[in-house]
Amino acid sequence: MNTLLRNVAISCLALLVLSGTAQAWWNDNWTLRKKITIDTSANGGAITDPIGTTPVLIRLHDGDFQFASAKDDGSDIRVIAGDDKTPLAYHLEKYDALLGEAFIWVKVPDLKPGTPTTLWLYYGNTGDKTAPGAADAKGTYDADTTLVYHFAETGKPAHDSSAGGNDSQNAGAVTDGALIGPGLRLDGKTPVTIPTSSSLTWNAGGDLTWSAWIKPAALQANAIIFSRRDGGNDFLVGIDNGLPFVEINGSRSAGAAPLAAGSWHHLAVTIAGSSVTLYVDGAAYATLSVPLPALNTPSTIGADSPNAGGTPSVGFNGELDELEISKVARPAGFIKVAAMGQGGDTAAKLLAVGQDEQPPAGWLSGAFGLFGVILKSVTIDGWVVIGILGIMAVVSWFVMITKFFHLLKVEKGDSLFLEEWRHVALDLTVLDHSNPENVKSMGGRAKPKVMSLIRNCPLYRIYHIGSEEIAHRVSGGRNISSRSIQAIRASLDGGYVRENHHLNSGMVFLTISIAGGPFMGLLGTCIGVMITFAAIAATGQVDIAAIAPGLAAALVATVAGLLVAIPALLGYNYLTSRMKTVTSDMQIFVDEFVTKMAEFYSDEKPQP
Repeated sequence: MNTLLRNVAISCLALLVLSGTAQAWWNDNWTLRKKITIDTSANGGAITDPIGTTPVLIRLHDGDFQFASAKDDGSDIRVIAGDDKTPLAYHLEKYDALLGEAFIWVKVPDLKPGTPTTLWLYYGNTGDKTAPGAADAKGTYDADTTLVYHFAETGKPAHDSSAGGNDSQNAGAVTDGALIGPGLRLDGKTPVTIPTSSSLTWNAGGDLTWSAWIKPAALQANAIIFSRRDGGNDFLVGIDNGLPFVEINGSRSAGAAPLAAGSWHHLAVTIAGSSVTLYVDGAAYATLSVPLPALNTPSTIGADSPNAGGTPSVGFNGELDELEISKVARPAGFIKVAAMGQGGDTAAKLLAVGQDEQPPAGWLSGAFGLFGVILKSVTIDGWVVIGILGIMAVVSWFVMITKFFHLLKVEKGDSLFLEEWRHVALDLTVLDHSNPENVKSMGGRAKPKVMSLIRNCPLYRIYHIGSEEIAHRVSGGRNISSRSIQAIRASLDGGYVRENHHLNSGMVFLTISIAGGPFMGLLGTCIGVMITFAAIAATGQVDIAAIAPGLAAALVATVAGLLVAIPALLGYNYLTSRMKTVTSDMQIFVDEFVTKMAEFYSDEKPQP
């Protein structure tokens, strides 16, 4: 039986743990969440190269996101790691609740190749509407990122979203219909200048990653997309009649397949030592063997630098978006994730946005599940009533527990006493012994250990009253008269009444809890219902979503009253039945004691 109970307990505990894990919810103040899956396995992006920590773009539209349930500015959006505990850094490039479009950049730590990675996107904060937004653009990018332009500023210089703080020197022409929200419109004549800074200082032989999205308006000869020159050193990225190239100190990469005009493509250049790789749409396109030169001059977007020389060039005519520069050589997996995840056509292969999920509804889920929602709606008057009921519950439980253990001691002491009393009852003359200690120890039979247990039991105290009465009346061999026996019985009955009062002390608190708990709870419920209907009358609107929490919260007081009364009722009945047994033993003992006393000491018995 014990083994069965133990196995059942272990199974229940395991079920609770597993259900809690499956229904984990980051914060109960948020009512909606989405599962975001970044799949780099063969079934998704099929990325096998190392990736590392990388920013990932999450695109949302009104088909997969309830903009009406989120705040107007998206400030209640939170992105949580797959453990459903760790918040991730993110920021919003664009959030338009009216048009139903949002672009969220999330920093994913140590993204692994060949395996799916899960994130959770929470929104719909209804529990803590004053919570500030948690967007952190600078925290979205690692310390090796020195420049990130989203080109979302209209009529203002491009803002650097990284921690580098490298805003552009002048504003460019912004187009709303770029690949990711707004982008930069270049006409080949009005370039954008990036001023020099300590974080944009390139050391000779250092590492570098440059990436951007481009959309050529037409095929141009030797069109410069990005340039940086410092004396005889130069770094150029461009497209020559549809062939992307990177040029460093006059060494230009060879062309392969040309790009078509009017379509978006991701270009990236990585430099590690003297190894230069040009990527197009996430795949290696061309290579060079030349180190990065020392450069510490302003950079130019959309045209060659003013001090250009050598091969004639033209400014790039087309659109550009998401320019990013890092002071390390990013791995091939990092480049492929950027190309696939940010591209409009390939993003679905890498990133999947799940359906909306709501907090698990249950009494043991979240912060008490549905019961937690109800408790949040309890008004102050309800909490006052619940507080009073809580005090009543504490008192009643204290009485029941202390009375239970007291009865255990009484019953054990009475049982030991009755064992000794059987021997004393055979010869009651030991009670008139001249040695009081002998009388207290029941004729010297009870050992000290037994005496310590029975000394505080009711039967012993009644016995002690009777022994003192006998010792007081018996002297010189005199018998006890009938009147004296009646007087002794009166003393024994008085002791019985006092012991009965002692046993029942504190039980009145249980009766108060039994009778008063439900009525106190009903009072709280009535007040709560009155307040709810008064609020409806004040607003003049009947909304079930607004009424239901108030009525449910009002009923909490009644539930609390019943939770106070029911245990008190069960405890009262149980303790009363146990006390009746003790009092019955006392009545029987009194009758037996008087009978034995009359037998041994009555003046009517014959003299020897």
